[in-house]
Amino acid sequence: MPQPQMTVLEILNRTKVFFEKKGIPDARLDAEYIISYGLKMKNRMDLYLNFEKPLTPAELDVLRTMVARRATREPLQHIIGDTSFRGFIIKCDRRALIPRPETESLVDMASDCLKGIEKPFIVEIGTGTGAISIACAKEIAGAKVLATDVSEDALALARTNAEANGLAGNSDAESAASSTDSTASASSPSTLTFAQGDLLNAVTADVIAKVTGDATAKIDCLIANLPYIPDSEKDKLQPEVAKYDPALALFGGADGLDLVRKLLQQTEGKLKPGASILLEIGSEQGEMLKAEAEKYPWLEFTGIHKDFCNNIRFVSYKAK
Repeated sequence: MPQPQMTVLEILNRTKVFFEKKGIPDARLDAEYIISYGLKMKNRMDLYLNFEKPLTPAELDVLRTMVARRATREPLQHIIGDTSFRGFIIKCDRRALIPRPETESLVDMASDCLKGIEKPFIVEIGTGTGAISIACAKEIAGAKVLATDVSEDALALARTNAEANGLAGNSDAESAASSTDSTASASSPSTLTFAQGDLLNAVTADVIAKVTGDATAKIDCLIANLPYIPDSEKDKLQPEVAKYDPALALFGGADGLDLVRKLLQQTEGKLKPGASILLEIGSEQGEMLKAEAEKYPWLEFTGIHKDFCNNIRFVSYKAK
């Protein structure tokens, strides 16, 4: 006598218990995402409409493979293949950090800083997946966005994401990519261009000329989410980060601020007066950077900012 087929509800409950035993954070939520994705449902809410649906052997095979991957602490976003950043779908893999929801606030901060500026020149250093620059190009009308990274692998991923979101990216700043999103001005479309290089060394006169049309143009807003984890905290990271995120994008020296300080030192003469610098940092680093502000006399330290979880997450500067 054939055994009854397992239902959606049964596999969901079994997966939740299995994930809990493996120490997976948000075990129920991850189980819902994996099962709804594996069964090609539009969203995880569809699970609740299909609890009694029997699963075929082929469907169970697909789910078992995905569940086994998550049990090794492979990030959910790698298994599913993407994540949402301000509503834009961003492909994720080992080439770059997974963009976090908390980082979305940088785009709001940039938009606020740039109000009233036509065709602002925005530079993002360390773009990774390209999520921040894509959102800026899509949401800030007329923006000329330059996204850089030291990693060519990361830039390849960022270009893929730009193209998937209606922005035809390129790695060498050969041509600017126009945004056709409805949030951008029709008469002055936003553009997104990529360049490879170490911090502001990537922002050469030639690149600036290709992005803005003027080799002497200065930056209106500089954004960076650089590696800021202290080297000593490597053993404290969750396996999803330690095993699957690139080390190049994680660690910033003894106190985590080596690259942040190097970037700040490079900004002299590169920004328009009044231009903003927006940096994501660790929760303990805001006061450290505030105390060091006098090292950059061409900049004014303008604040330590919290994310939507009320955690210290950003600092800002303004060019004098």
